[in-house]
Amino acid sequence: CQLNGLWRNDQDSLMEISVLRDNGDFQGQYLTRVTLSGSCAQISPLRGAQQQLGEEGWPTFAFTVRWDKFSNATTAFVGQCFVDAGGKEMLSTMWLLREAVGSLEEDWKATR
Repeated sequence: CQLNGLWRNDQDSLMEISVLRDNGDFQGQYLTRVTLSGSCAQISPLRGAQQQLGEEGWPTFAFTVRWDKFSNATTAFVGQCFVDAGGKEMLSTMWLLREAVGSLEEDWKATR
C-alpha cells in the first residue's frame, strides 16, 4: 500500500501526497470541501510520517494539516492504509481538529 498519490474522501475533499521519503516522512497538500468558515475550498499544506513495515503489511501513518489560509485551526489525522480484495488501496483515518479560542475558559469548545 503506497501513500503517495491523489486521494479523495467521502466529503469529496482531495489529498495529494507528492513526496514520500525513504524514512517514511511525507508532505503534500489537502484541498478541503468542508470549512469552518463556510468559504470556498482551499488548498492547505500537510506533513506527516508513515510507519515503515517493509515490503508487506498495512502501514500506519499520521499527518497534520494547517488551515492557515482561511482558518485558525489545525487538524491531526491518524490512520492505516489497506488494500481490499479487489486490489483498491484505501486509507482509514480518524481526525481531531483544534481551533484557536480566546481564553482558557473557552478551551472546552476548541476541539472537534
